[in-house]
Amino acid sequence: MKCIDKIPIYCCAALAAASLLTGCKAQEPIVADYENENYNRSLYEAHLYSEDLCVSSSDVQIEGFAGDSSLHAAALFDVNGRKVNYAYNMHERVYPASTTKILTALTALKSCSMDEVVTVSSNGAASSFAADASVSGLREGDQVTMEALLNGLLLCSGNDSAVAIAEHVGGSTEEFMAMVNAQAQELKASNTNFVTPNGLHDDNHYTTAYDLYLIFNECIKYEEFVNIISAPSYTADITGADGNQRQETWEPTSFYARGEAALPYGATVIGGKTGYTGEAGNCLVLLDQDDAGGSYISIVMGADSKPLLYEDMSAIINQIPNLQ
Repeated sequence: MKCIDKIPIYCCAALAAASLLTGCKAQEPIVADYENENYNRSLYEAHLYSEDLCVSSSDVQIEGFAGDSSLHAAALFDVNGRKVNYAYNMHERVYPASTTKILTALTALKSCSMDEVVTVSSNGAASSFAADASVSGLREGDQVTMEALLNGLLLCSGNDSAVAIAEHVGGSTEEFMAMVNAQAQELKASNTNFVTPNGLHDDNHYTTAYDLYLIFNECIKYEEFVNIISAPSYTADITGADGNQRQETWEPTSFYARGEAALPYGATVIGGKTGYTGEAGNCLVLLDQDDAGGSYISIVMGADSKPLLYEDMSAIINQIPNLQ
Protein backbone atom coordinates (compact mmCIF):
# COMPACT_ATOMS: atom_id res chain seq x y z
CA MET A 1 0.00 0.00 0.00
CA LYS A 2 2.93 2.41 0.52
CA CYS A 3 3.66 2.64 -3.19
CA ILE A 4 0.01 3.24 -4.04
CA ASP A 5 -0.21 6.03 -1.43
CA LYS A 6 2.68 7.87 -3.10
CA ILE A 7 1.37 7.54 -6.65
CA PRO A 8 -1.00 10.52 -6.63
CA ILE A 9 1.82 12.89 -5.51
CA TYR A 10 4.22 11.72 -8.18
CA CYS A 11 1.52 11.62 -10.83
CA CYS A 12 0.41 15.17 -10.05
CA ALA A 13 3.98 16.41 -10.28
CA ALA A 14 4.53 14.59 -13.55
CA LEU A 15 1.26 15.83 -15.04
CA ALA A 16 1.92 19.39 -13.98
CA ALA A 17 5.33 19.34 -15.61
CA ALA A 18 3.93 17.76 -18.74
CA SER A 19 1.19 20.37 -18.91
CA LEU A 20 3.64 23.24 -18.71
CA LEU A 21 5.97 21.78 -21.33
CA THR A 22 3.65 20.26 -23.92
CA GLY A 23 0.08 21.26 -23.08
CA CYS A 24 -2.89 19.43 -21.65
CA LYS A 25 -3.20 16.89 -24.49
CA ALA A 26 0.08 15.30 -23.42
CA GLN A 27 -1.58 14.27 -20.14
CA GLU A 28 -3.86 11.75 -21.85
CA PRO A 29 -1.27 9.15 -22.96
CA ILE A 30 0.63 9.51 -19.66
CA VAL A 31 -2.48 8.79 -17.59
CA ALA A 32 -3.66 6.04 -19.93
CA ASP A 33 -0.30 4.27 -19.91
CA TYR A 34 -0.07 4.44 -16.14
CA GLU A 35 -3.60 3.17 -15.62
CA ASN A 36 -3.13 0.33 -18.09
CA GLU A 37 0.03 -0.76 -16.33
CA ASN A 38 -1.13 -0.43 -12.73
CA TYR A 39 -4.92 -0.60 -12.51
CA ASN A 40 -6.33 -2.67 -15.35
CA ARG A 41 -5.41 -5.99 -13.72
CA SER A 42 -6.86 -8.44 -11.21
CA LEU A 43 -5.84 -7.41 -7.71
CA TYR A 44 -6.07 -10.99 -6.39
CA GLU A 45 -5.88 -14.24 -8.28
CA ALA A 46 -4.76 -17.44 -6.55
CA HIS A 47 -5.35 -21.15 -6.44
CA LEU A 48 -6.93 -22.07 -3.13
CA TYR A 49 -4.73 -24.60 -1.32
CA SER A 50 -7.63 -26.54 0.14
CA GLU A 51 -9.17 -27.20 -3.30
CA ASP A 52 -6.79 -30.15 -3.75
CA LEU A 53 -7.26 -31.59 -0.26
CA CYS A 54 -9.66 -33.70 1.74
CA VAL A 55 -11.16 -31.38 4.33
CA SER A 56 -13.43 -31.94 7.33
CA SER A 57 -13.65 -30.09 10.63
CA SER A 58 -15.18 -33.04 12.50
CA ASP A 59 -15.39 -36.82 12.62
CA VAL A 60 -16.94 -38.63 9.66
CA GLN A 61 -18.83 -41.91 9.89
CA ILE A 62 -19.34 -44.67 7.33
CA GLU A 63 -22.84 -46.06 7.43
CA GLY A 64 -22.82 -49.50 9.02
CA PHE A 65 -19.17 -49.22 10.12
CA ALA A 66 -18.49 -48.69 13.81
CA GLY A 67 -14.70 -48.65 13.81
CA ASP A 68 -12.77 -49.22 17.03
CA SER A 69 -13.13 -46.63 19.77
CA SER A 70 -10.10 -48.04 21.63
CA LEU A 71 -7.83 -46.40 19.03
CA HIS A 72 -6.35 -42.97 19.54
CA ALA A 73 -7.35 -41.91 16.03
CA ALA A 74 -8.13 -43.30 12.57
CA ALA A 75 -9.04 -41.99 9.13
CA LEU A 76 -9.57 -42.82 5.47
CA PHE A 77 -9.01 -40.24 2.72
CA ASP A 78 -10.01 -40.46 -0.93
CA VAL A 79 -7.03 -38.73 -2.57
CA ASN A 80 -8.49 -38.40 -6.07
CA GLY A 81 -12.00 -37.57 -4.90
CA ARG A 82 -10.64 -35.12 -2.30
CA LYS A 83 -12.97 -36.49 0.35
CA VAL A 84 -12.68 -37.58 3.96
CA ASN A 85 -14.43 -40.96 3.89
CA TYR A 86 -13.91 -41.80 7.54
CA ALA A 87 -12.49 -39.94 10.52
CA TYR A 88 -12.25 -40.76 14.22
CA ASN A 89 -10.49 -38.21 16.46
CA MET A 90 -8.87 -36.92 13.27
CA HIS A 91 -7.89 -33.57 14.79
CA GLU A 92 -6.96 -34.89 18.24
CA ARG A 93 -3.31 -34.65 19.29
CA VAL A 94 -1.45 -37.98 19.16
CA TYR A 95 2.15 -39.14 19.50
CA PRO A 96 3.40 -40.21 16.05
CA ALA A 97 6.29 -42.54 16.95
CA SER A 98 8.14 -43.50 13.74
CA THR A 99 5.47 -42.11 11.43
CA THR A 100 7.52 -38.97 12.14
CA LYS A 101 9.96 -40.30 9.54
CA ILE A 102 7.48 -39.50 6.77
CA LEU A 103 8.12 -35.78 7.32
CA THR A 104 11.85 -36.39 7.77
CA ALA A 105 11.86 -38.05 4.35
CA LEU A 106 9.85 -35.24 2.76
CA THR A 107 12.20 -32.57 4.11
CA ALA A 108 15.18 -34.47 2.75
CA LEU A 109 13.56 -35.02 -0.66
CA LYS A 110 12.90 -31.29 -0.95
CA SER A 111 16.40 -30.33 0.17
CA CYS A 112 18.91 -32.59 -1.57
CA SER A 113 19.44 -35.13 -4.35
CA MET A 114 19.28 -38.89 -3.94
CA ASP A 115 22.89 -39.39 -5.01
CA GLU A 116 24.46 -37.12 -2.38
CA VAL A 117 26.98 -38.98 -0.21
CA VAL A 118 26.52 -38.68 3.55
CA THR A 119 29.20 -39.33 6.18
CA VAL A 120 27.68 -40.79 9.33
CA SER A 121 28.68 -39.17 12.62
CA SER A 122 28.80 -40.85 16.03
CA ASN A 123 25.26 -39.52 16.65
CA GLY A 124 23.99 -41.38 13.59
CA ALA A 125 25.69 -44.68 14.42
CA ALA A 126 23.46 -47.59 15.42
CA SER A 127 25.57 -48.05 18.55
CA SER A 128 24.30 -44.73 19.93
CA PHE A 129 20.76 -46.13 20.29
CA ALA A 130 19.24 -48.54 22.78
CA ALA A 131 19.67 -52.24 22.07
CA ASP A 132 15.96 -52.66 21.28
CA ALA A 133 15.76 -49.61 19.01
CA SER A 134 15.04 -49.98 15.30
CA VAL A 135 18.27 -49.24 13.41
CA SER A 136 19.77 -49.64 9.94
CA GLY A 137 23.16 -50.81 11.18
CA LEU A 138 25.08 -47.62 10.38
CA ARG A 139 28.55 -47.08 11.85
CA GLU A 140 30.48 -43.92 12.59
CA GLY A 141 32.44 -42.83 9.51
CA ASP A 142 30.25 -44.77 7.06
CA GLN A 143 29.72 -43.14 3.68
CA VAL A 144 26.32 -43.84 2.17
CA THR A 145 24.05 -42.17 -0.37
CA MET A 146 20.92 -40.24 0.53
CA GLU A 147 18.94 -42.78 -1.49
CA ALA A 148 20.19 -45.57 0.75
CA LEU A 149 19.50 -43.58 3.91
CA LEU A 150 15.92 -42.87 2.83
CA ASN A 151 15.41 -46.58 2.25
CA GLY A 152 16.84 -47.34 5.66
CA LEU A 153 14.60 -44.65 7.13
CA LEU A 154 11.33 -45.75 5.55
CA LEU A 155 11.73 -49.51 5.02
CA CYS A 156 13.39 -50.75 8.20
CA SER A 157 12.56 -47.58 10.19
CA GLY A 158 16.19 -46.86 11.07
CA ASN A 159 16.52 -44.33 13.87
CA ASP A 160 20.19 -44.03 12.93
CA SER A 161 19.28 -43.23 9.33
CA ALA A 162 17.01 -40.44 10.57
CA VAL A 163 19.84 -38.77 12.50
CA ALA A 164 22.31 -39.17 9.62
CA ILE A 165 19.80 -37.52 7.27
CA ALA A 166 19.08 -34.72 9.75
CA GLU A 167 22.73 -33.84 10.30
CA HIS A 168 23.51 -33.89 6.58
CA VAL A 169 20.51 -31.84 5.47
CA GLY A 170 20.34 -29.39 8.37
CA GLY A 171 23.96 -29.27 9.52
CA SER A 172 22.69 -30.31 12.94
CA THR A 173 19.65 -32.12 14.26
CA GLU A 174 18.37 -28.89 15.81
CA GLU A 175 18.56 -26.97 12.55
CA PHE A 176 16.97 -29.84 10.67
CA MET A 177 14.03 -29.94 13.07
CA ALA A 178 13.47 -26.23 12.44
CA MET A 179 13.26 -27.11 8.73
CA VAL A 180 10.90 -30.01 9.48
CA ASN A 181 8.50 -27.88 11.48
CA ALA A 182 8.63 -25.12 8.87
CA GLN A 183 7.68 -27.73 6.27
CA ALA A 184 4.75 -28.83 8.44
CA GLN A 185 3.51 -25.26 8.67
CA GLU A 186 3.87 -24.83 4.90
CA LEU A 187 1.59 -27.84 4.43
CA LYS A 188 -0.91 -26.34 6.92
CA ALA A 189 -0.15 -29.16 9.37
CA SER A 190 -0.54 -26.60 12.12
CA ASN A 191 -1.14 -29.12 14.93
CA THR A 192 2.25 -30.74 14.45
CA ASN A 193 5.43 -30.13 16.43
CA PHE A 194 8.35 -32.52 16.00
CA VAL A 195 11.37 -32.58 18.30
CA THR A 196 13.33 -35.51 16.84
CA PRO A 197 13.76 -36.75 13.25
CA ASN A 198 12.93 -40.35 14.22
CA GLY A 199 9.95 -40.02 16.56
CA LEU A 200 11.54 -41.31 19.76
CA HIS A 201 9.19 -40.15 22.48
CA ASP A 202 9.11 -36.58 23.75
CA ASP A 203 6.05 -35.07 25.42
CA ASN A 204 6.33 -32.06 23.11
CA HIS A 205 6.54 -34.21 19.96
CA TYR A 206 3.04 -34.57 18.54
CA THR A 207 0.77 -34.43 15.51
CA THR A 208 -2.77 -35.40 14.43
CA ALA A 209 -4.11 -38.01 12.02
CA TYR A 210 -5.19 -35.18 9.73
CA ASP A 211 -1.75 -33.57 9.77
CA LEU A 212 -0.20 -36.94 8.92
CA TYR A 213 -2.56 -37.10 5.94
CA LEU A 214 -1.40 -33.65 4.79
CA ILE A 215 2.25 -34.69 5.10
CA PHE A 216 1.85 -38.13 3.51
CA ASN A 217 -0.29 -36.68 0.72
CA GLU A 218 2.59 -34.39 -0.20
CA CYS A 219 5.10 -37.25 -0.02
CA ILE A 220 3.27 -39.45 -2.51
CA LYS A 221 3.76 -36.77 -5.16
CA TYR A 222 7.42 -37.85 -5.20
CA GLU A 223 8.11 -40.96 -7.29
CA GLU A 224 11.19 -41.72 -5.18
CA PHE A 225 9.06 -41.87 -2.03
CA VAL A 226 6.45 -44.21 -3.52
CA ASN A 227 9.18 -46.45 -4.95
CA ILE A 228 10.75 -46.80 -1.51
CA ILE A 229 7.60 -47.53 0.49
CA SER A 230 6.45 -50.10 -2.08
CA ALA A 231 9.79 -51.94 -2.34
CA PRO A 232 10.06 -55.51 -0.96
CA SER A 233 13.62 -54.82 0.18
CA TYR A 234 16.68 -52.65 -0.47
CA THR A 235 20.39 -53.49 -0.38
CA ALA A 236 22.67 -50.57 0.45
CA ASP A 237 26.32 -50.31 -0.56
CA ILE A 238 28.23 -48.72 2.32
CA THR A 239 31.87 -47.63 2.50
CA GLY A 240 33.19 -47.87 6.06
CA ALA A 241 35.56 -45.47 7.78
CA ASP A 242 38.41 -47.91 7.00
CA GLY A 243 37.59 -47.82 3.28
CA ASN A 244 36.17 -51.31 3.19
CA GLN A 245 32.82 -51.85 1.54
CA ARG A 246 29.89 -53.83 2.90
CA GLN A 247 26.22 -54.28 2.18
CA GLU A 248 23.15 -53.94 4.39
CA THR A 249 19.78 -55.30 3.29
CA TRP A 250 16.65 -53.72 4.72
CA GLU A 251 13.08 -55.02 4.59
CA PRO A 252 9.77 -53.31 5.40
CA THR A 253 8.48 -53.29 8.96
CA SER A 254 4.85 -53.52 7.79
CA PHE A 255 3.22 -56.85 8.62
CA TYR A 256 1.35 -56.61 5.31
CA ALA A 257 4.61 -56.46 3.36
CA ARG A 258 6.18 -59.19 5.48
CA GLY A 259 3.25 -61.58 5.03
CA GLU A 260 2.54 -61.55 8.78
CA ALA A 261 -0.94 -60.03 8.48
CA ALA A 262 -3.77 -60.96 6.12
CA LEU A 263 -4.12 -58.42 3.35
CA PRO A 264 -7.34 -56.40 3.14
CA TYR A 265 -9.67 -57.16 0.23
CA GLY A 266 -11.06 -53.64 -0.17
CA ALA A 267 -7.98 -52.23 -1.93
CA THR A 268 -4.35 -53.00 -2.70
CA VAL A 269 -1.82 -51.81 -0.14
CA ILE A 270 0.96 -49.98 -1.98
CA GLY A 271 3.10 -49.24 1.07
CA GLY A 272 3.46 -46.91 4.00
CA LYS A 273 5.09 -46.30 7.36
CA THR A 274 4.75 -47.99 10.72
CA GLY A 275 5.39 -46.59 14.17
CA TYR A 276 5.49 -47.73 17.77
CA THR A 277 6.39 -46.41 21.20
CA GLY A 278 4.78 -47.21 24.52
CA GLU A 279 3.20 -43.78 24.61
CA ALA A 280 2.06 -43.71 20.96
CA GLY A 281 0.88 -47.30 20.69
CA ASN A 282 0.98 -49.02 17.31
CA CYS A 283 0.59 -46.70 14.31
CA LEU A 284 0.33 -47.16 10.56
CA VAL A 285 -0.04 -44.79 7.59
CA LEU A 286 -0.70 -46.39 4.19
CA LEU A 287 -1.18 -45.63 0.53
CA ASP A 288 -3.88 -47.86 -0.96
CA GLN A 289 -5.26 -48.27 -4.48
CA ASP A 290 -8.69 -49.52 -5.54
CA ASP A 291 -9.49 -51.60 -8.64
CA ALA A 292 -10.13 -48.47 -10.69
CA GLY A 293 -6.74 -46.98 -9.85
CA GLY A 294 -8.04 -44.53 -7.26
CA SER A 295 -5.68 -43.66 -4.41
CA TYR A 296 -6.52 -43.64 -0.71
CA ILE A 297 -4.60 -42.79 2.44
CA SER A 298 -5.55 -44.86 5.48
CA ILE A 299 -4.33 -44.07 8.99
CA VAL A 300 -4.56 -45.89 12.32
CA MET A 301 -2.96 -44.39 15.43
CA GLY A 302 -2.64 -45.94 18.87
CA ALA A 303 -3.69 -49.58 18.50
CA ASP A 304 -3.02 -51.64 21.62
CA SER A 305 -1.14 -54.38 19.74
CA LYS A 306 0.21 -55.15 16.28
CA PRO A 307 -2.47 -57.76 15.50
CA LEU A 308 -5.16 -55.22 16.44
CA LEU A 309 -3.41 -52.55 14.36
CA TYR A 310 -3.73 -54.63 11.19
CA GLU A 311 -7.23 -55.84 12.01
CA ASP A 312 -8.36 -52.24 12.43
CA MET A 313 -6.54 -51.08 9.31
CA SER A 314 -8.01 -53.88 7.21
CA ALA A 315 -11.50 -53.11 8.52
CA ILE A 316 -11.11 -49.50 7.34
CA ILE A 317 -9.63 -50.38 3.93
CA ASN A 318 -12.37 -52.97 3.38
CA GLN A 319 -14.92 -50.15 3.45
CA ILE A 320 -13.53 -48.69 0.21
CA PRO A 321 -15.73 -50.75 -2.20
CA ASN A 322 -18.80 -49.57 -0.27
CA LEU A 323 -17.90 -45.95 -0.99
CA GLN A 324 -17.97 -46.23 -4.80
